[in-house]
Amino acid sequence: MLVLFIAEKYSIDYEIDLTLISIAIIFPLVFCIRSAFRRREKALEHLSQFRSNLRTIEHYVKMSKLSDEKLENFSNLIIKLETDFLDELSKSTIDLKKIDKNTQGIFDFLKNNDEEISGGIRQKAIRFLRDVSDGQDNLIAIYLHRTPISLKAYCLIFIYLFPLVYTPTIIHKMGNDSDAMILTSFVVLLSEFILISLYNIQDQMEYPFDDDGLDDIQLKKFKSDRF
Repeated sequence: MLVLFIAEKYSIDYEIDLTLISIAIIFPLVFCIRSAFRRREKALEHLSQFRSNLRTIEHYVKMSKLSDEKLENFSNLIIKLETDFLDELSKSTIDLKKIDKNTQGIFDFLKNNDEEISGGIRQKAIRFLRDVSDGQDNLIAIYLHRTPISLKAYCLIFIYLFPLVYTPTIIHKMGNDSDAMILTSFVVLLSEFILISLYNIQDQMEYPFDDDGLDDIQLKKFKSDRF
């Protein structure tokens, strides 16, 4: 509104091609939104594979000659790895050492019980454990590496500069009488609201694990006791 007041008082108006606005603001903003959405979809894919691979390992080991006590211990290792990993994803900082330690614990169990677990079952379980580790690394990469900060800062700066550039153009097209100024105010405020809303949508999708936004991933649904 301050920009509108200054432009009206000093009769500042000019015509600028809106293609420049599109290139400077809309295109980078849409790129950020698409990038955040793709990262969210990839995270869902890796989470599904992470859970299914853990369940497969557990089922393979149940076909071995392990005692009930050892089977229960192994199930606890699976649950601990799963729970700790999903809990770490939902935190603001992630403990990579804890994640690697839990994964190594399952591998050590398979190696140390080679007499009760046949070679075929152990090899298949280790292969799926490798897939679990791949899924963890992919999810950690999504967690740590997001949309470049410089690009987000660029979008935010130009969103705030938008009224400075756009308002005189609207005044030039609509005139500066009282009725036109009301309509100009509405157009400028609506345009700024749309840009800020799009930026906030992108910012919410940027980190889909914290259960803060409406479209965040429900990590609890990927736990073994989700039902």
